[in-house]
Amino acid sequence: MVAVPQSQPSSAQRQASRRPFEVIQGSLSARRVARKSPLLAGLHRTADGSLIGVFAAVLLLSGLTLHWQHRWTLAFRQLEMTREQAHRLTESTAMLERHLLERSQTPNQMVPTTVANLVYLDRPSSASTKPGIDHLAMLGSLMKRTIHHGY
Repeated sequence: MVAVPQSQPSSAQRQASRRPFEVIQGSLSARRVARKSPLLAGLHRTADGSLIGVFAAVLLLSGLTLHWQHRWTLAFRQLEMTREQAHRLTESTAMLERHLLERSQTPNQMVPTTVANLVYLDRPSSASTKPGIDHLAMLGSLMKRTIHHGY
C-alpha cells in the first residue's frame, strides 16, 4: 500500500462549502454559553421568556381593544338611530298638530303642546279592573265615536 498525500482544501474552498450562518451558529451556541456561564444562559432564557410574555400580552390587549371598539361603534350607531327616530317622531307630531289646527273649525280653543299643558294621570290599580269587562266591545264602541280635535 502506498501513501498518497491528500491535498488540503484552501480556506476559500472551505468557506464556500459552509452554509452562510454556520460560523455564527457555532460560535454562539446555547450549549457552549450554558457550559461557560450558566448565569448568563439563565438570564438569556429569562429575557426570552419575558419577551414572549410581553408579545402575548400585547396581542391579547390589541384583540380586546379591537373588540371593545367594535362594540362601542355598534352601540353608538344604535344611539344615533334612536336620536334620529326621536327627532322624526317630534317632527311628525308637530306636522299632525299643525294640520289639525289648520283643519279645525275652532283653532282658537286649541293650544300648542307644551310641558306645562300636559296632564299626568295615575296608573289605575289592577284591583280596580273588573274581570267581566269585554275589552273588544269597548274598543268597538270607541271606534264608532267621532274624534274631537285637540286634547
